[in-house]
Amino acid sequence: MRKIQSTCNYCALDCNLDFYVEDGQIVKTVPTKGYPVNDGFCCIKGLSLDKQQKTVKPNSLPKIRKADGSFREVSWEEGFSHVANKLKELQEKYGPESVAGISTGQLTLEEFALFGHVMRNYLKANVDGNTRLCMATAVVAHKQSYGFDAPGFTLKDLELSDRIIFIGANPVVAHPILWGRVRNNQVEGHKIIVIDPRKSETAMNADYWYGLKWRSDLLLLYTIAGQLIEKDYLDHKFIVEHTEKFEEFQKFVRPYTLERGAEGTGLSREQILELVELIHSGKRVSFWWTMGVNQGYEAVRTAQAIINLALMTGNIGKPGTGANSITGQCNAMGSRAYSNTAVFFGGGDFTNPARRKRIAQVLGVPESMLAEKPTKTYNQIIEGINAGEIKGLWILCTNPRHSWTNNETFAEAAKKLELFVVQDIYDTIESAEDCTVFFPVVPGIKKEGTYINLERRLSAMRPVLARGEHEISDYEAILGVGKALGMGDALKGWETPKDCFNLMRECSRNMPCDITGITWEALENSHGIQWPYPEGREEENKEEQRRLYGDGNFFTPSKKAQFVFEEVRENPLPASEKYPFILNTGRGSVGQWHTQSRTKEVKFVEDVSVKKAYLYMNPTLAGENDIAENDRIRVFSVNGQEAVFLVKVTENVGYRELFAPIHYIECNKLTPSLYDTYSKEPSYKATPVRFEKEPPANEEK
Repeated sequence: MRKIQSTCNYCALDCNLDFYVEDGQIVKTVPTKGYPVNDGFCCIKGLSLDKQQKTVKPNSLPKIRKADGSFREVSWEEGFSHVANKLKELQEKYGPESVAGISTGQLTLEEFALFGHVMRNYLKANVDGNTRLCMATAVVAHKQSYGFDAPGFTLKDLELSDRIIFIGANPVVAHPILWGRVRNNQVEGHKIIVIDPRKSETAMNADYWYGLKWRSDLLLLYTIAGQLIEKDYLDHKFIVEHTEKFEEFQKFVRPYTLERGAEGTGLSREQILELVELIHSGKRVSFWWTMGVNQGYEAVRTAQAIINLALMTGNIGKPGTGANSITGQCNAMGSRAYSNTAVFFGGGDFTNPARRKRIAQVLGVPESMLAEKPTKTYNQIIEGINAGEIKGLWILCTNPRHSWTNNETFAEAAKKLELFVVQDIYDTIESAEDCTVFFPVVPGIKKEGTYINLERRLSAMRPVLARGEHEISDYEAILGVGKALGMGDALKGWETPKDCFNLMRECSRNMPCDITGITWEALENSHGIQWPYPEGREEENKEEQRRLYGDGNFFTPSKKAQFVFEEVRENPLPASEKYPFILNTGRGSVGQWHTQSRTKEVKFVEDVSVKKAYLYMNPTLAGENDIAENDRIRVFSVNGQEAVFLVKVTENVGYRELFAPIHYIECNKLTPSLYDTYSKEPSYKATPVRFEKEPPANEEK
């Protein structure tokens, strides 16, 4: 029996697992003991990865749709040639930006890089990822406040903090291993504080829950900042030595009075003051946010309002502190740094002459081949298809027919495409229904590459099982199309994921995310390695759990963090007489994942999951509308769509609020085409809706 250590490719923790393999089958999966992230523990999603050895449905050869709508199976060579020829044909007819790609946060670093090289560099096309749906807000906030997309924390900080404040985050369900670190906290008198409109599973386990009104978080954060300043609960030394624009921020928050905060958030004056005192009384205060903040129409400024609180109180760079963004997907960090979409490989602007020269030198291509500007964003790609400007789309490891906001707009787009390539483990995902080409690829247990988790830790994915006949990886599929496009010498050095990793190492040299000291071999059977880890400085970075900003230096030109702020905007989609209720969204259970294309194959998850879309409703609201548990309602959204849900009655949602899990396609049928100004991340939360009770199924005609 062989033991193979690899990485779980579900959430952003990137737990490591030991797979025991015998006779070509996984016979046991055990969380890796001693691994700094999960140390012998993992959730049921990771433990179920072995189920994919039996449940992957597609044949191992690609399929091309015929004129009559049916598919014909072809060789990989024909599949690659077909896609390459169609891409070139469309570009020749409609222009370079008539084709686009959408990737994910679940591919390996090397797959992101290769896709970015083929599509962005060679074809000059646009490629965005569903990282845009979860982490774009944090990326922009980090870049503007810190000078680089560099979250500074390590997971150990959760065990060292005496004030753990979760804002729009529900780790009990979404990141259970992270929550395990909270439970390991032995700091005397530590408090867990949750700020969330819903009494989430995390709020149920907290010492304090502040159930503010939907979309009032920015107002609350500015009110707290004003109170901290008024009471002089500040770290003046840190502010003077390590930040800029505090005086402007101090003037800015004066109008955000306690009275204004209480009126706008629905919290009492006493609750807000209690929260202020909790922050002040903490010696090591850590702020943690995720999708409840990121997925809003003024999300970047909300994330920066959290960062501002950490800066003004000196709670950053020290053990147990920080303004800490909890990432959603397993390799969103790899996507952010190495996909060649918003920045060059390893960071840096596309217009920076020195950076262009360096990247061209590393890749061995002329500068003229490199992408010249950041990609069009996800929403611009979908809008471009519906406007008739984009004719070809290639999606990898993602299911936008289900996950995209206002997802009927993607359904409309898919039908307009002349080329629609879907590359996935499963041909049963909703996005594959209208594809013109399907590329079946192997799951993570059969491929190799590198992942970067939420605390900047690189870990190795290594093949656990041998491939079957004709089976290929995402990397090989992208490479096959690149060769069929005629890229020739432009693919020299990209032959294998290991070769690509070495290119990306060199691209990172002297950048904040420098990984030049990390080798492919060093990651195998390791404890992972956090960036930065520059070559020649391995000894000083040998500590396995490192944080950034301990020296007070940031990545801005002045090396000082920036206070960034902006007036609270009027809600562009408020509740109204026609749509008086608010639909919020989030995760449903630990076992479910995104659109359920993977977890629905796991029997013990499927057995305990609700089969149909459901939502939570307050008992008073339910009683007023004669609605009982498991009754059905039809929900009408401000976006013009409607969908049917089962009702679960609970006091954990407010009277005017409904909450629906994201794992059902009905959920994002109702969310609007509304985006943050700076990150272009969709505003999945707080959609105005109304509802009507549906007749029982047996009464329907």
